[in-house]
Amino acid sequence: MAGALPFTLGIEEEYFLVDRQSRDLKIDPPPAMMERAQSLLRDQVAPEFLKCQIEVGTTVCTSLAEARAQLALLRRTIAAVAAEFGLAPIAASTHPFAQWESTQPTDKARYAAIAQDLQVVGRRLVICGMHVHVGIPDDELRIDLMNQVRYFLPHLLMLATSSPFWRGADTGLKSYRLSIFRELPRTGLPEAFESFGEYKRHVDVLVKAGLVEDATKLWWDIRPSARFPTVEMRIADVCTRLEDALAVAAIYRCILSMLHRLRRANQRWRVYARMLIEENRWRAQRYGFERGLVDFGKGKVEPALGLVEEILALVREDAEAFGCVAEVEHARAILARGTSADRQRGVLLEALAAGADRTEALRAVVDWLIAETVAGTA
Repeated sequence: MAGALPFTLGIEEEYFLVDRQSRDLKIDPPPAMMERAQSLLRDQVAPEFLKCQIEVGTTVCTSLAEARAQLALLRRTIAAVAAEFGLAPIAASTHPFAQWESTQPTDKARYAAIAQDLQVVGRRLVICGMHVHVGIPDDELRIDLMNQVRYFLPHLLMLATSSPFWRGADTGLKSYRLSIFRELPRTGLPEAFESFGEYKRHVDVLVKAGLVEDATKLWWDIRPSARFPTVEMRIADVCTRLEDALAVAAIYRCILSMLHRLRRANQRWRVYARMLIEENRWRAQRYGFERGLVDFGKGKVEPALGLVEEILALVREDAEAFGCVAEVEHARAILARGTSADRQRGVLLEALAAGADRTEALRAVVDWLIAETVAGTA
């Protein structure tokens, strides 16, 4: 990989805070909890849109091992601090039974403005996600690789689903979070832009019209970060298990590196129309990996296992160079045992079969989420 970019890595995760007794969302956690967390983690922890959420983020990492160590520390520290206040974090993109009407926005001017602008759409935004930044310093290269990597976003989503329930009901989807998020403006897949200049001109239209202050209000599935020289992947649900989060982040990083290798060899991945990628996006959102995705070159649906094996082969050189072969190949384990969405459904059904009523069974799902969020972080 001579001449390759470093492709630095950063991972942001959002968690819900739940009451250990009721297992429901803690609508208004004590300010002392956030103060305690920030005293330990500094600027690596921050409030989120809702008071019942908390966000963590790694620093700029040069290796996946570094990202692993930081993310493990962040998860277990938040869990330890939350426990001091009778709370626990859960890494899931929806809460199994919480009611959105009772949530409260965080007391920050930015969030107050968003809540005022979005109204009920914003009040229903009781969802958490995972954002993965990969450093690409050149503006034009960022746009070029973003255009190409859009194809792989449904593949990443199908490995990361964690939002099957909403208000106590099984939605029938693996990632209901995307349905909630899609109600917001400026979400979903971005256009394919010819250049960074074209992207900037489009953003400037919105800014000049007074619709947004800057590009941070573009909440696409993937975007050039407005704060960092990165391509920020945002389509993924937050992964309940640390190992799954690292796998998704590693695969995304390796795909970008692979696309860059192709570019240096005067090749490129075909840029498919958004309408086609949207079909796979829906399949991943609805079925996860159960029904496969469309291979547009072949013009047919292919099983997920074959698609994942194809990706693993494509990025093998990059995974070896980054020292993350094991993390990338963890995708096979996800397919074998299921994502968080699959396992949450399994916990619910097991509890019901054991004689629990639905309320008890949903609380069992929360208990499972509490335990799995810190699994492997010691």
